[in-house]
Amino acid sequence: MSAAPRVILCADDFSLTEGVSRGITELALVKRLSATSALVTTRHWPAAAVQLRALREEIAVGLHVNLTLGRPLGPMPGLCPSGQLPSIGAMLRLVMSRRLLTAELTAEIGRQLTAFEQATGSSPDFIDGHQHVHALPIVRAAFLTAIREKNYLHRPLIRDPADGAGIIIARGAAVGKSLTIAALSQGFGAFIRKAGFPTNDGFSGVSTFDRRKLYGLEMERFLRAPGRLQLVMCHPGHVDAELSTLDPVSDRRAQEFEALMAYPDLPARLWNPRRLPSGAIDWDSSAVAHG
Repeated sequence: MSAAPRVILCADDFSLTEGVSRGITELALVKRLSATSALVTTRHWPAAAVQLRALREEIAVGLHVNLTLGRPLGPMPGLCPSGQLPSIGAMLRLVMSRRLLTAELTAEIGRQLTAFEQATGSSPDFIDGHQHVHALPIVRAAFLTAIREKNYLHRPLIRDPADGAGIIIARGAAVGKSLTIAALSQGFGAFIRKAGFPTNDGFSGVSTFDRRKLYGLEMERFLRAPGRLQLVMCHPGHVDAELSTLDPVSDRRAQEFEALMAYPDLPARLWNPRRLPSGAIDWDSSAVAHG
């Protein structure tokens, strides 16, 4: 008899702004999240890391690798000679033209892993990427090299941002955008699992961020047809002045926060990963894809 599907609800972008971190913290404390992934490249990271150390008692805590927002932690003259990371559109063009330096990417991802470890006092429970950049061709090779160089005793779960085309269509949530992400991430899950790292088995949460659509109704679609370990991403938070300058749909984060706070029986529908005595997450090999 197969194990029942388990749903990990992960709030992305912890430390993007104070308001985003505060909203995610509030949801975590009332058991309405399973995980959060943090940006270590923002000015809020030192304070956010203190919050994350406490949140590890409530939820899984991971690194949100960033190569498309703000500034990197170290010099990247090939990717961003101006010091400003490229937009996701510009990054995709560089990928398609194969004009990316793998060693430079590996070094920056390594710096971000180290920044996470030093500030939180622990290795990340899982790792994903801002705008799914970690799963892109060329980037994925650098990403894997950086993680391998850490030689983690307890291997983190790696987010696979793809799902099957049939499942995406049946779910009916941001179908075009979800299929595009799946196409760009094609082969990533198998690539990571072959290297010995666990991944989620099922992914949803992609949204068009249409303000006219109620987020609670979108969530119903995200929860349809779950895999053995379904990872659902979300982007809640409180809107502050800084967020309004960074995010063209900042008010949507407030809508997500309110909907998640009010969503019926949400804590009972989520799986909260268990920690081993060592402090590492027990991702449960019966529920996690290993290849």
